[in-house]
Amino acid sequence: MITFLAAIALLIVGYFTYGKFVERVFGVKEERATPAYVNNDGVDYVPMSTPKNSLIQLLNIAGTGPIFGPIMGALYGPVAFIWIVVGCIFAGAVHDYLTGMISIRNRGAHLPELASKFLGKVMKHVVNAFAVLLLLLVGTVFVSTPASLLHVLMDGKVALGVLIAVIFIYYILATLLPVDKIIGRVYPYFGALLVISALGVGIGLIVTGAPIPELSLTNFHPANAAIFPLIFFTITCGALSGFHATQTPIISRTTQKEKQGRKIFYGMMIAEGIIAMIWAAAAMSLFNGYGGLQEILAAGGPGAVVSEVSTAMLGAFGGTLAVLGVVVLPITSGDTAFRSARMIIAEYLNIAQKKFSSRLWIAVPLFAISVVLTQIDFNLLWRYFSWANQATAVIALFVGAMYLYIAKKNYWIALIPGAFMLVMVITYILNAQIGFRLPMNIAWIGGFIGTAVLIGLFFSAAKKARANKLPLEEDVSDYNQVA
Repeated sequence: MITFLAAIALLIVGYFTYGKFVERVFGVKEERATPAYVNNDGVDYVPMSTPKNSLIQLLNIAGTGPIFGPIMGALYGPVAFIWIVVGCIFAGAVHDYLTGMISIRNRGAHLPELASKFLGKVMKHVVNAFAVLLLLLVGTVFVSTPASLLHVLMDGKVALGVLIAVIFIYYILATLLPVDKIIGRVYPYFGALLVISALGVGIGLIVTGAPIPELSLTNFHPANAAIFPLIFFTITCGALSGFHATQTPIISRTTQKEKQGRKIFYGMMIAEGIIAMIWAAAAMSLFNGYGGLQEILAAGGPGAVVSEVSTAMLGAFGGTLAVLGVVVLPITSGDTAFRSARMIIAEYLNIAQKKFSSRLWIAVPLFAISVVLTQIDFNLLWRYFSWANQATAVIALFVGAMYLYIAKKNYWIALIPGAFMLVMVITYILNAQIGFRLPMNIAWIGGFIGTAVLIGLFFSAAKKARANKLPLEEDVSDYNQVA
């Protein structure tokens, strides 16, 4: 229990200390007009309050990642707590903050556009393909996952196909309508349900004195599987996730002032880390050891763990509410996944989105592809997604490092976690069954050599960009309205 409580405390302290440090490094411009006002179109660019933006951001980035990932990661034992805390404070929250703030400085641009500007035009096409693939996979799986959970929750009384159709209809509306019409109105309620359910489980663990394993040299890692690099691809959204880089620009277009960025971007990643800690602790402590956890995962997957934990901690009624809170997570990431895909494609093709027809003809093919993908077994594709997800995180961190380098600021806050994850990304794909299947020792050598080469290319490009005085932000000098 001490390890668990200390980890939660560290996450909170990290927000007030390292979060402020990152904010100072970036350099907030309090009076600078944000895209919510400069580019206001009543659809994607709409000023919204900090509490509303924060809850939307939390739900956008969460998905089932901070629950299902930590549940699977619990098999690694208390070492999972270390990655959640360190990864969240020094990598994930930095990633989310820089992505969001750099987007604000560049009219709410998405990652492909930012990669094109700061890493070269070729990267625009690479990242665009990565991002759209990621979002299609996320959106499709986040149709099936909540539909399956609801099907079980309703004892099969409503057909699975009907539930999938209902969720698709909601996604279509949320993708096409202005951001403040559905997402801005229902997300605060969804967010409250998510936070209450997670807090309920967390408080239940403390009150019942659940036997949460303590971090020690003898209990560091009870599982037999190698920690590196697999744990970084198991626990993603609760520590570091490239999917977040596709979501933060949605809120960068609705943020009223730059000063609100730390609460919205850095703060909500910390909140997601706390949720991840709660579910990792619950999975470690409530199934009579790691053998029991393996059994329930084999029988029913992470969803079965969620159901068992919720009922054990909160009773039948409270457990049902907690499961509903988990159902909300994929739905509120699925809708914004499709919305982000529409916005990224529109930005790539330079198509204004104020007209409904312009939004419609981009969205329809996306949903058509997604319907087809729901018929495919995603086990293999999801492994590629996991790798692509962290590869996208590396790209986003390097964008942040480039921005700070050109600005002559402390770029190490982004480059160090970016370089670390780059080693893991290269090593994983060289060794994995879905990759090149090289022996692990060869994969590690390739990971370090590949990272060294790419970092060398980064510094070469960064020096040229600084010498050429690459503009870091869009000019809004002729716009005076600030909230």
